[in-house]
Amino acid sequence: MRVRTRSSAIVGTLGLVMTLALTTASADERADPPRTAAADRATAVDKPRQPPKVALTTVATAKNPIAGAAGPGGRLWIAERAGTVRVLGEGGLSSPVLDISAETTTDGERGLLGIAFDKRFAHFYISYTDLEGTSTVDEFAVRNGRLLPHTRRTVITQTQPYVNHNGGDIKIGPDGYLYIALGDGGSGGDPHGNGQNLGTLLGKLLRIDPRGGTPYAIPSDNPFVDVPGARGEIWAYGLRNPWRFSFDAGKGDLWLGDVGQNDWEEIDWAPADGDGGENYGWGQMEGTHPFRGGTEPANHVPPVYEYDRANWGCSVTGGFVYRGRAIPALRGQYVYSDYCDGTVRTLRTRNGEVTGTYDLGVNGGEVISFAQGGDGELYVLAIGGSVFRIDPA
Repeated sequence: MRVRTRSSAIVGTLGLVMTLALTTASADERADPPRTAAADRATAVDKPRQPPKVALTTVATAKNPIAGAAGPGGRLWIAERAGTVRVLGEGGLSSPVLDISAETTTDGERGLLGIAFDKRFAHFYISYTDLEGTSTVDEFAVRNGRLLPHTRRTVITQTQPYVNHNGGDIKIGPDGYLYIALGDGGSGGDPHGNGQNLGTLLGKLLRIDPRGGTPYAIPSDNPFVDVPGARGEIWAYGLRNPWRFSFDAGKGDLWLGDVGQNDWEEIDWAPADGDGGENYGWGQMEGTHPFRGGTEPANHVPPVYEYDRANWGCSVTGGFVYRGRAIPALRGQYVYSDYCDGTVRTLRTRNGEVTGTYDLGVNGGEVISFAQGGDGELYVLAIGGSVFRIDPA
């Protein structure tokens, strides 16, 4: 396992390793790549002396839970992949407060993929693929903690050439803007070169103002607004399948888990005071390693952390920096997992540098996502149905 020094800058029950692991590599793709400047900068991280003691407490069972967001009153809303959204209460999950199951499909890596609230809980956003496979983000008004179905409108769409690498996570950033993660369009190896192409939204992290225009506005300080031929919505690029990302509720930093192709899973980081425009390297790079003879871009921002699939895992599941109060020893650490491994792990960091790693000694099975409650506590979502809360042991 490696980290960088700071540069300037679903198979199981669904028949998927959600295809998320995502595309079995051929023998020629597994050849050891040459080292790069980014890899030379990487240094081994010592394992910490003792991890925080935690347990996974089952708080609900759902049908393929895939995403969660803290809603009005601090209650956690859970999205189920087939198209329903339920609210977590003391007795488990409610009946659906939203059902778009007739409008999506779970073929490939499709379905209801992400949910988010704005800061005032006045609007609720869903990210899903429609029946044609088009990535879509819709908005609903919220009044007194309830969705108003008649207010639904489509904010943004993006056609998808293949059934995999849809990304689909959405978050409201500390700045109040809506961030949208989109994969490179799928198949394998980025055949259309979307990761490095600023003329497409595929393989990107987008930043838009969903209430600033019709259907949305592009913030004037987005990094590529004035670049000829580039899409102004782009905040960062060079991504393969940015399945889950988050903002540190304490510092505002961006953390993003990008699913690798053959050998390397990566976690990317950007500071809260950054200007965007990061190039995370795909499809020239897989982590800190050239992909299929690619050349490291001069502006490549290598991952803050990467791990080798030869050791464990197949598909990184990005999580959150823990800011809850129940587990003081965990505060400030980035919590993540891997879909095929299921072990809950953390990174200890300082100013974007990883200073230690933890294996928390608990396993959530096929961990597809994390969710952060209104109180800062973290939940683990397993695609098989379990919704766990991370509690002190």
